[in-house]
Amino acid sequence: MTNNDKNLISVKEAADILGYSRIHVVRLINNGTIKAIRIGRSYAVDKNALGGIFKKITPTEEKILDKAVQRVIKEYTPVLKKLGSE
Repeated sequence: MTNNDKNLISVKEAADILGYSRIHVVRLINNGTIKAIRIGRSYAVDKNALGGIFKKITPTEEKILDKAVQRVIKEYTPVLKKLGSE
């Protein structure tokens, strides 16, 4: 297995990650939105083609995210509590 093979996932795995149906992911592959390779009758999707969701974040980016999460929690605590109780 090469390093590039480690970045390949099935269409079902890509669909689960993206929250789409398997059929929709195949449509996105066919229209060129998602990069994939054909293996027999199936496709293997390159993780890197999924919009960087597997990208490692830097410590600076992590601090920015933490700050944003804390702000949301502070500002929306009453709403979050109501949503949690439903």
